Amino acid sequence: MRYNPDHCKRLKQIVEPLLLWYRKDHRQLPWRDNPSPYRVWVSEIMLQQTRVEAVKPYFERFLRELPTIEDLAECPEEKLLKLWEGLGYYSRVRNMQKCAQQVVSLYQGQFPADESLLKKLPGIGDYTAGAVASIAFDLPVPAVDGNVLRVLTRVLSCDEDITLPKTKETFRQLLLEVEPSPGAGDFNQSLMELGAMVCLPNGAPQCLVCPLSSLCQAHLEGKELFFPVKPPKKERKIQERTLFLFDCQIGTQQEKYTLLHQREAKGVLAGMWEFPAEESALSKAQADCAAHKLCSLMGLDFEGVSPEKPSRHIFTHIEWKMSAWQVRAFAKTLPQNLPDGFLLIPASQIGDTEQSNIALPSAFKAYRKRFVSSF
Repeated sequence: MRYNPDHCKRLKQIVEPLLLWYRKDHRQLPWRDNPSPYRVWVSEIMLQQTRVEAVKPYFERFLRELPTIEDLAECPEEKLLKLWEGLGYYSRVRNMQKCAQQVVSLYQGQFPADESLLKKLPGIGDYTAGAVASIAFDLPVPAVDGNVLRVLTRVLSCDEDITLPKTKETFRQLLLEVEPSPGAGDFNQSLMELGAMVCLPNGAPQCLVCPLSSLCQAHLEGKELFFPVKPPKKERKIQERTLFLFDCQIGTQQEKYTLLHQREAKGVLAGMWEFPAEESALSKAQADCAAHKLCSLMGLDFEGVSPEKPSRHIFTHIEWKMSAWQVRAFAKTLPQNLPDGFLLIPASQIGDTEQSNIALPSAFKAYRKRFVSSF
C-alpha cells in the first residue's frame, strides 16, 4: 500500500466524530481509571491474543500483587508465572519482567515518554509503544492493531493485505498526520473501541450505530464484509501427545502425590510445568512400558495404568491431540534427588490453584479437573 494524500484527508474527517462518540459511549475498564504508564503497559500486554473480559480479573490481581514496576522487576519467576497462569503465551510475562528490570535500571523505574525509547525495551513493538506513548503520555503517535486496521480499511475501502508490514506501516504514517494533540490517547482508544464494539471482525458490523457510517467508503458501497483483506489461514500442525497422570501413594500418607515435568527452555510453553509426556500416541502396551520406565527413573514402584479421556488444546499454529493414562505407583518414603526437571507434589495442589505455587498451563485444564476428581 502506497501513501495517498487523499486517504489522509479522509482520515482527518473521522477524528472529531470518533472522539465525540468515544467520550460518550466507551466502556469502563479497570486500566482506564488511572492510565499510568505501568497500568497501560500491563493491560496492553495482557490484551494481546486475549479477550477483554478474560483479562479484567488477571489485571486486577496482577496489580494487587505487583502494584509497581519495581515489584514486577523483583518478583520471583514462580510467583510471576502463577499470576499469569491461564493467560497463555508465557513469553509475554517473561519479557515483561525483563522490560521492568530495564526500566528500573535505565530510567529509575519511570517509563520514558518517548516512543523510540519505548520500542527499545524488551517485548515492546510498534503497537505497544504507540499505546503507552499516546494513552499514558498523550503523545501524538499511532497504535495500530487488528481492530484499528479493520476500521481504517473499511473507512478507506482499502483492499491491501493487512498482514503485510508495509501495509501496517503506511497506516501508521497516515495516522501520524491526523493524530490530535491533545487527545491522541482518546483517539487511539476510540479506534480500538470502535473495532471491538461496532466495526466487528466476525459477522456483520453494526453500521446503524457507527459514528463513521456516513464517512465509511465500504459502507457507502455496501462492501463492509469485503474488508479487511487477509491471506487464507495456514492449517494448524497436529501433534499427538500421551500424558502420564501419576497417582502415587507414599507410605501411609493419606494424600497422594503426582509427578510433574518441566518443559525445555525454548519452544511451546517454554520452561513451564506439565504432566510427563511422550510426543506420540501410545498403545496400552506402549504406555504401560513407558510408565514403568518413568517409575523406575523416579524411584517409584509401578502398579499399572488406566486410560483417561482424550483431550485437545489449540495454540495459534499447533493443535495438541492428547491421550492420557493414570499411572498407579507407590513408595515407602518420598523419593529424594529426583532427576533434573521433575517434581513430586501433593495431588491437591494440581486442582487448588490458590494453594499451588506451580503454574500449570491451561492446555492441561481438562486433565487438572479429571485428575483431582480421581483422588
